[in-house]
Amino acid sequence: MAPDRMAIVRAQGLGKTYRVADKQPGLAGTLRHFVNRRERLIAAVQDVSFAIEPGEFVGFLGANGAGKTTTLKMLTGLIHPTSGTVEVAGCQPQRREADFLGQITLVMGQKQQLIWDLPPLDSLRVNAAVYGIPPAESRRRIAELAEMLELGDELRRPVRKLSLGQRMKAELLAALLHRPAVLFLDEPTLGLDVNAQARVRTFLADYNRRFGATVLLTSHYMADITALCPRVLLIHEGRLFYDGSLETLTQRLAPCREVRLELHAPLGAGAFASYGEVEAIEGREVRLLIPRERLTEQVGRLLADLAVVDLSVSDPPIEDIIGRLFHQGALA
Repeated sequence: MAPDRMAIVRAQGLGKTYRVADKQPGLAGTLRHFVNRRERLIAAVQDVSFAIEPGEFVGFLGANGAGKTTTLKMLTGLIHPTSGTVEVAGCQPQRREADFLGQITLVMGQKQQLIWDLPPLDSLRVNAAVYGIPPAESRRRIAELAEMLELGDELRRPVRKLSLGQRMKAELLAALLHRPAVLFLDEPTLGLDVNAQARVRTFLADYNRRFGATVLLTSHYMADITALCPRVLLIHEGRLFYDGSLETLTQRLAPCREVRLELHAPLGAGAFASYGEVEAIEGREVRLLIPRERLTEQVGRLLADLAVVDLSVSDPPIEDIIGRLFHQGALA
């Protein structure tokens, strides 16, 4: 990564602590709490530091409650950090200055900004006026983004009559109309079907290339991350425990390759004991895990010893690798 001074997004020792009521359940607990109120502190984010260069596409991963959305809200100025500093596009987000708001956008898959009973086009015109975009320029941008998103007549139909995928694409158009330099995307493909997810991913990759926008993306769909994010940040219980290449992470945590076999006739698990670890056997199809350093040797033996119809080699699913990391909360 480039020197820190080049960063367009910078967090240093970022932390957020909430004070919550410490109350026992039931009527008796409520009465005791009324007389003797007690509180406790919950650290949602602790000592998080990272920097993102202009134009980077970074994945931000963590289990539910790990601190992803809280971090995004601090980066966008929606909540103030309890400790540490944050700078985005040369601004302090918590000040919510006009210059800052004109350079960022936040898209949350479970939230919407479009007016339910109006066509998206009406909301887009309002957004253009809010950001001071001249009518001719706003029409040009709407047409350009609509073409990239494959939106046509949908912009003229009431939002309530659009499918979830169409609404999400219209939400993206609304969020990007002012041409922000930094995109914070919180589960933008949440609830979409596979085809809609793929179209949104294609659009985001194209937008990043075309306009050089910086993107920080959270998603529970690993296909989003593997398709878009060369770099990932991993957070667990409010603490950042990995910041680096997704490919490096995969290679480091997946010392084996997955070998899939299709045989002429089914064989029992014992027939594969000397080749590697058996993951699954389903009729004539077999999945083996073989250490990387022995892969060439063992694949050669498999082809020589067994009646193989088809063979393929791949890395274990990234979902399994990331899932193990979230479970242990640290790199081994």
